[in-house]
Amino acid sequence: MAEIAVLRGTTAGQDTAAVPEARAVHDSLILEVANIETHVLTGIYSEETGRAQPLRISISVALAPERQFTPDTPLSASKNYMDLKFAATRGLPPGVHFTLIESVGDHIAETLFLQDARVERVTVKIVKLAISEADEEIGMTLTRYRRG
Repeated sequence: MAEIAVLRGTTAGQDTAAVPEARAVHDSLILEVANIETHVLTGIYSEETGRAQPLRISISVALAPERQFTPDTPLSASKNYMDLKFAATRGLPPGVHFTLIESVGDHIAETLFLQDARVERVTVKIVKLAISEADEEIGMTLTRYRRG
Protein backbone atom coordinates (compact mmCIF):
# COMPACT_ATOMS: atom_id res chain seq x y z
CA MET A 1 0.00 0.00 0.00
CA ALA A 2 1.12 3.54 -0.63
CA GLU A 3 2.15 5.41 2.49
CA ILE A 4 2.07 9.14 3.14
CA ALA A 5 2.97 11.20 6.17
CA VAL A 6 0.15 12.98 7.96
CA LEU A 7 1.53 16.11 9.53
CA ARG A 8 -0.03 18.03 12.37
CA GLY A 9 0.32 21.74 12.86
CA THR A 10 2.37 22.46 9.76
CA THR A 11 2.09 25.47 7.55
CA ALA A 12 3.19 25.97 3.99
CA GLY A 13 6.95 25.97 3.70
CA GLN A 14 7.55 24.57 7.22
CA ASP A 15 10.33 21.99 7.56
CA THR A 16 8.37 18.74 7.96
CA ALA A 17 11.36 16.89 9.41
CA ALA A 18 10.95 18.96 12.58
CA VAL A 19 7.40 17.69 13.19
CA PRO A 20 7.61 14.78 15.68
CA GLU A 21 3.94 13.74 15.41
CA ALA A 22 4.10 12.62 11.77
CA ARG A 23 2.68 9.11 11.26
CA ALA A 24 2.38 6.78 8.31
CA VAL A 25 -1.11 6.08 6.95
CA HIS A 26 -2.33 3.90 4.12
CA ASP A 27 -4.22 5.14 1.10
CA SER A 28 -7.31 3.25 0.02
CA LEU A 29 -9.42 2.91 -3.08
CA ILE A 30 -13.06 1.94 -2.66
CA LEU A 31 -15.09 1.17 -5.78
CA GLU A 32 -18.87 1.21 -5.36
CA VAL A 33 -21.95 0.17 -7.25
CA ALA A 34 -25.21 0.89 -5.45
CA ASN A 35 -28.86 -0.08 -5.72
CA ILE A 36 -28.69 -2.79 -8.37
CA GLU A 37 -32.16 -4.33 -8.56
CA THR A 38 -32.26 -7.96 -9.59
CA HIS A 39 -34.34 -11.09 -9.00
CA VAL A 40 -32.76 -14.04 -7.19
CA LEU A 41 -34.10 -17.41 -6.08
CA THR A 42 -33.86 -17.03 -2.31
CA GLY A 43 -35.85 -17.55 0.86
CA ILE A 44 -36.72 -20.12 3.50
CA TYR A 45 -40.51 -20.00 3.56
CA SER A 46 -42.69 -22.10 1.28
CA GLU A 47 -44.11 -19.00 -0.41
CA GLU A 48 -40.53 -17.90 -1.24
CA THR A 49 -39.09 -21.11 -2.63
CA GLY A 50 -39.33 -21.70 -6.34
CA ARG A 51 -39.77 -18.07 -7.33
CA ALA A 52 -37.28 -15.29 -7.71
CA GLN A 53 -37.45 -12.43 -5.22
CA PRO A 54 -36.55 -8.82 -5.94
CA LEU A 55 -33.37 -7.71 -4.20
CA ARG A 56 -31.53 -4.39 -4.11
CA ILE A 57 -27.79 -4.98 -3.95
CA SER A 58 -25.00 -2.51 -3.23
CA ILE A 59 -21.32 -3.47 -3.37
CA SER A 60 -18.11 -1.79 -2.29
CA VAL A 61 -14.70 -3.22 -3.07
CA ALA A 62 -11.38 -2.15 -1.53
CA LEU A 63 -8.34 -2.31 -3.79
CA ALA A 64 -4.75 -1.37 -3.15
CA PRO A 65 -4.52 1.94 -5.02
CA GLU A 66 -1.86 3.07 -7.41
CA ARG A 67 0.63 5.57 -6.01
CA GLN A 68 -1.06 8.24 -8.09
CA PHE A 69 -3.86 8.40 -10.66
CA THR A 70 -2.91 10.76 -13.45
CA PRO A 71 -5.20 11.87 -16.29
CA ASP A 72 -3.79 9.13 -18.54
CA THR A 73 -3.84 6.29 -16.00
CA PRO A 74 -5.28 3.21 -17.78
CA LEU A 75 -8.31 1.24 -16.57
CA SER A 76 -6.00 -1.65 -15.67
CA ALA A 77 -4.79 0.45 -12.70
CA SER A 78 -8.26 0.18 -11.18
CA LYS A 79 -11.18 -2.20 -11.72
CA ASN A 80 -14.07 -2.00 -14.13
CA TYR A 81 -17.27 -1.09 -12.23
CA MET A 82 -19.20 -3.43 -14.51
CA ASP A 83 -17.36 -6.36 -12.87
CA LEU A 84 -19.13 -5.46 -9.63
CA LYS A 85 -22.50 -5.31 -11.38
CA PHE A 86 -21.82 -8.64 -13.12
CA ALA A 87 -21.11 -10.34 -9.75
CA ALA A 88 -24.57 -9.26 -8.49
CA THR A 89 -26.48 -10.16 -11.65
CA ARG A 90 -25.24 -12.52 -14.37
CA GLY A 91 -22.52 -13.85 -12.03
CA LEU A 92 -25.18 -15.50 -9.85
CA PRO A 93 -25.81 -19.06 -11.05
CA PRO A 94 -29.19 -19.41 -12.80
CA GLY A 95 -31.60 -21.90 -11.26
CA VAL A 96 -29.77 -22.06 -7.92
CA HIS A 97 -31.87 -21.39 -4.82
CA PHE A 98 -30.01 -19.52 -2.08
CA THR A 99 -31.66 -20.31 1.26
CA LEU A 100 -30.26 -17.13 2.85
CA ILE A 101 -29.44 -13.76 1.32
CA GLU A 102 -26.18 -14.06 3.26
CA SER A 103 -25.32 -16.86 0.82
CA VAL A 104 -26.01 -14.52 -2.09
CA GLY A 105 -23.64 -11.97 -0.53
CA ASP A 106 -20.97 -14.63 -0.01
CA HIS A 107 -21.24 -15.73 -3.64
CA ILE A 108 -20.86 -12.14 -4.85
CA ALA A 109 -17.80 -11.59 -2.63
CA GLU A 110 -16.16 -14.82 -3.77
CA THR A 111 -16.79 -13.95 -7.43
CA LEU A 112 -15.02 -10.61 -6.97
CA PHE A 113 -12.08 -12.18 -5.12
CA LEU A 114 -11.66 -14.73 -7.93
CA GLN A 115 -11.89 -12.04 -10.63
CA ASP A 116 -9.07 -9.90 -9.32
CA ALA A 117 -6.20 -10.67 -6.93
CA ARG A 118 -5.99 -6.96 -5.99
CA VAL A 119 -9.39 -7.06 -4.25
CA GLU A 120 -8.69 -6.82 -0.52
CA ARG A 121 -12.21 -6.47 0.90
CA VAL A 122 -15.77 -6.79 -0.38
CA THR A 123 -18.88 -5.42 1.34
CA VAL A 124 -22.29 -6.48 0.03
CA LYS A 125 -25.55 -4.93 1.23
CA ILE A 126 -28.74 -6.75 0.22
CA VAL A 127 -32.26 -5.42 0.79
CA LYS A 128 -35.26 -7.73 0.37
CA LEU A 129 -37.73 -5.54 -1.51
CA ALA A 130 -40.69 -7.94 -1.34
CA ILE A 131 -41.02 -7.67 2.45
CA SER A 132 -40.71 -3.90 2.69
CA GLU A 133 -43.99 -2.27 3.69
CA ALA A 134 -43.14 1.39 4.20
CA ASP A 135 -39.90 1.93 2.29
CA GLU A 136 -37.81 0.48 5.12
CA GLU A 137 -34.72 -1.48 4.16
CA ILE A 138 -34.84 -5.03 5.49
CA GLY A 139 -31.78 -7.09 4.76
CA MET A 140 -28.15 -7.56 5.68
CA THR A 141 -24.63 -6.32 5.05
CA LEU A 142 -21.76 -8.78 4.75
CA THR A 143 -18.07 -7.80 4.72
CA ARG A 144 -15.44 -10.32 3.68
CA TYR A 145 -11.67 -9.87 3.63
CA ARG A 146 -9.36 -11.78 1.34
CA ARG A 147 -8.15 -14.83 3.21
CA GLY A 148 -4.69 -16.27 2.99
